Amino acid sequence: MAGTATVAQLVDWLHRFAASVAENQAYLTELDSAIGDADHGSNMTRGMNAVVEKAGDPSTVDALFRTVGMTLVSTVGGASGPLYGTFFLRIGTTAGAVGELDGAALSAALRAGLAGVIQRGNAAPGDKTMVDALTPALDALDAGLAAGDDLATAARAAADAAAKGRDATEPLVARKGRASYLGDRSAGHLDPGATSTALLFEALAAALAGAETA
Repeated sequence: MAGTATVAQLVDWLHRFAASVAENQAYLTELDSAIGDADHGSNMTRGMNAVVEKAGDPSTVDALFRTVGMTLVSTVGGASGPLYGTFFLRIGTTAGAVGELDGAALSAALRAGLAGVIQRGNAAPGDKTMVDALTPALDALDAGLAAGDDLATAARAAADAAAKGRDATEPLVARKGRASYLGDRSAGHLDPGATSTALLFEALAAALAGAETA
């Protein structure tokens, strides 16, 4: 196993995610209009634009994600703000005042973020939420690291698994959130939160690979 995620790469991750959310704003809104309040795209775009403005050039991982988490909680409406905000706050708290994370440390921080989302949203795999993309992504990340893959390769596997997790939400009946009010009618639609989570991991894989920005 080799490779680390530096603070600069993590800032790049957030910038890439913000750009991807903005690019896919209409699509996320379309998905949310079918089973939610039709505001996931606009809410996430507003929140991530604010993150980019406030992230600055932090020296430690905890400082970065404390800013990110608090910004999202304060600027994103609906469920997305508290859930994504908690995710990033837990990452920062677990990572601590360090300048980079190796694979094990990044995985531990992301796992803490997932635990925060589950606690905050009271959701489990199969409930048709962002957890359905987060969980397989982190399982794939851990599997890659355990097999000796470098961090960028493991992150690529995590992004692919997040996309599969997103796709797997389509036939599910929602059991949490606004979509759960629709009952069986929620089946046949991708979950917006799982879809933005797939964008999140795609951005992470690109940042760790040092891919050219579009």
